[in-house]
Amino acid sequence: MPVYCISGLGADERIFSKLRLKNCEIRYIKWVKPNSNNEPIESYALRLSTQIQHKNPILVGVSFGGIIAVEIAKIICCKKIFLISTIKSKSELPLWVRLIGLCRVNKIVPFTRRGSILVLLENYFLGPETVEEKRLISEFRKATDKFFLYWAVSSIVNWRNTIIPDNFVHLLGDRDKFFSVKKSNPNYIIHGGTHLMIYNRSQEISNIIQSQL
Repeated sequence: MPVYCISGLGADERIFSKLRLKNCEIRYIKWVKPNSNNEPIESYALRLSTQIQHKNPILVGVSFGGIIAVEIAKIICCKKIFLISTIKSKSELPLWVRLIGLCRVNKIVPFTRRGSILVLLENYFLGPETVEEKRLISEFRKATDKFFLYWAVSSIVNWRNTIIPDNFVHLLGDRDKFFSVKKSNPNYIIHGGTHLMIYNRSQEISNIIQSQL
C-alpha cells in the first residue's frame, strides 16, 4: 500500500524516519523550487502532485506539508489524508500568523537571514526536546533554500483555503506552539506533542495511522 509523505517547511524525509507502518510502501514527495516569489500555492501543489504515481493515494502531510496535502487533495482523489501538526483551512490560522500576512511583516523581516534570535524563536516553536532533535533542525536549517523559504512563509501567512477534504484524519499536539488544538479541533490530540511530534511521538502517531488504514 503506497503512502506519500510530505515533510514540513525546510525539512526532508528524515522527519519521517521513525514512522513505522506495516504493509505500506512509504514514498516521499520532494520539494521543488517555486517558479517565482508569487507562484500560487495551488499551482505549486499541482506541480508536486505529478510525483504521485498511484490513483487514490494516501497522503501524510506534516506542518506546511499538510497544507500542501490539502491543496493536492483538491486536485486529485485521495483515499485518505493524514494531517499532522498542521491546519486544514484559513480559519485555523493563528491570529499572529494572520497579522504577519496583513502587515506584510514577512516581506520586511529577513526570514532568509536566520540570526541567533530567529533561530531561538524557531526552536521555541518547533519544540525540540533532545540534542538529536536540535541537531536535525540545525541540519534542516542549513540546507533550506532561501528562495523557497521566502515563498513558503508568504504562502502560509496568506493561505485562504476554505475547502476541507472529507477523508482527512487530523492529529495535533497539545503543546504545539504553531497551531492550537482549540482552534483546529483535530481528530486526535497527542498529549505532550510538540510541532516535532512526527519525530518524537512517532510510535503513537504510527499506531493511529495504522488503525485508520
